[in-house]
Amino acid sequence: MEVLSCSWRTDLAILALSGSEIEQHPTYIVVRTPDNPGYRWGNFVLLRRAPLRRDLGLVEELFARELPGIRHRAFGVDSPDGQVAELAAFADAGYAVDTAVVLTATRVLPPPRPNATALFRPLRGDDDWAQRVSLDLACHDGGSDGFGDFTHRKAAAERRITEDGHSVWYGAFDRGRLVATMGIVRAGSRVARFQEVQTHPEARGRGVAGSLVHAAGADAFERLGATTLVTVADPGYHVIRVYRSVGFVDSEVQLTAELTRPA
Repeated sequence: MEVLSCSWRTDLAILALSGSEIEQHPTYIVVRTPDNPGYRWGNFVLLRRAPLRRDLGLVEELFARELPGIRHRAFGVDSPDGQVAELAAFADAGYAVDTAVVLTATRVLPPPRPNATALFRPLRGDDDWAQRVSLDLACHDGGSDGFGDFTHRKAAAERRITEDGHSVWYGAFDRGRLVATMGIVRAGSRVARFQEVQTHPEARGRGVAGSLVHAAGADAFERLGATTLVTVADPGYHVIRVYRSVGFVDSEVQLTAELTRPA
């Protein structure tokens, strides 16, 4: 299956670097992450097109067959210009459906409200990566059952591909304390993908995120040899305003459907 969307192409590239298994089929792609079965977007099926209502059962059977033992259900749809209405069959069956915005940039602009007090630099060493885990937990208020284990596994994969030279994770440090973080991963020919901008709840509203995105983006053009930056954001979440403020523009959408506890 040829993947049309730059968001899914970069997602798959990053998952492959992280050790996930990517299995190609004519009309769908299966992603498996055996060492982290609770990772919904590390264990999912990417479809060429969304199913009709009459075909939803077949799609769910496909998931169960290809990903036995996985408790959740997660589907992506490779429709760069799609609409949430395409996911009606999933929504009617109780799935949470989403249309995220894919943004791209060929340069980054200075943030409108720069932060002049934090130190912006790549993560390095055990203490920085331990703070990365603590920040993730703080941003999710501790998370649900099993979230701590999931977060440690995810951070270990991020650190591994960083130390292998495929990515850089950046942090904003306030007197040695990590208050914001984000990753940039080499995900194709001269393409780099932004990953998960997070700011500690106590540090929000101080221009930290915008300054971090600008500093990291500018560095990525040189360090990773990128000419295009790609990111995906929730249209209702504040981070999308940060991306747009430093020069990212809307280019595609990314359609997803997930069911945490299927019947």
